[in-house]
Amino acid sequence: MKAMLSNEPGGPETLEMTELPMPEPKAGELLIKVHAAGVNFPDALIIKDLYQFKPQRPFAPGGEVSGEIISIGDGVTGFAVGERVLALTGHGAFATHMTLEAARAVKVPDAMPAEDAACFIFTYGTSHHALKDRAQIKPGETLLILGAAGGVGAAAIELGKAAGATVIAAVSTEDKAAFCKSIGADHTIIYPREMDRDAQRAFSTKIKELSGGEGVDVVYDAVGGDYAEPALRGIGWQGRYLVVGFPAGIPKLPLNLPLLKGSQIIGVFWGAAVRRDPKGHAENMDDLFRLYAEGKIRPHIHASYPLAQAGDAINMMSDRKAMGKVIVKVAE
Repeated sequence: MKAMLSNEPGGPETLEMTELPMPEPKAGELLIKVHAAGVNFPDALIIKDLYQFKPQRPFAPGGEVSGEIISIGDGVTGFAVGERVLALTGHGAFATHMTLEAARAVKVPDAMPAEDAACFIFTYGTSHHALKDRAQIKPGETLLILGAAGGVGAAAIELGKAAGATVIAAVSTEDKAAFCKSIGADHTIIYPREMDRDAQRAFSTKIKELSGGEGVDVVYDAVGGDYAEPALRGIGWQGRYLVVGFPAGIPKLPLNLPLLKGSQIIGVFWGAAVRRDPKGHAENMDDLFRLYAEGKIRPHIHASYPLAQAGDAINMMSDRKAMGKVIVKVAE
């Protein structure tokens, strides 16, 4: 088998294609032939030792995978060789084969292509958990999404619309705004790459204008940095501010704002929620497969790279050039 390995901390350029012996599934594990892997922001962090979890090196990044079961370890029930599965693995998916805990695997519906399966669970799982479990969003509410053209942002647009919300997509370019409109956003805001105080005030003002002057009910912040405070200033009474990620930097928010607005700042750590509440995760996956079958959600794949160019895939995602998802396609 082959894998793109991280042998030392560094950027995507440090990944090396390596020949490895074929692994054997241990008790409770599956061995899968990898069809495709989704690329996500944690992939850029984990190879630099900047993520919450630090696997022992050498390891292959890639925390989201779809593939075909080719061998089953002792004690595993409910799966058969030849079945297709998807899983959130943390790392290991940038490889031709990998083992994973059977408890992490989810059977892929027959109508779902391997590419869709590879970039389904992380973005839709994160955004569904954020909007349903954490924000408890309701029909008729207004949702502001920062970084709306990225993977989790695009998923949040579709899920927000499916929940009956009015969606405001905040992005950095006209092309991204057009993309967000094409997948269902009701309104768009284009913010500058650099946010000085004047730009922050203008951003808050625009948010309030598009929400009828009252402010939005829910903010989905997958950006952070200097965009966070003006978004919080644009929230309405008893609004919910979802902390999803901060590729633009960890913000420092003035806590007088949630006091004055009676609002909540809510952390979204989907990976931990999956481990702590597997029953709730299974229910959410059922929701998502139903919405997929109904055509209400559909992964938007911006680019596909071969395994040997997995580093380029990480760069495209982390440079925020993608509209939707980037994948690494391993098997034809």
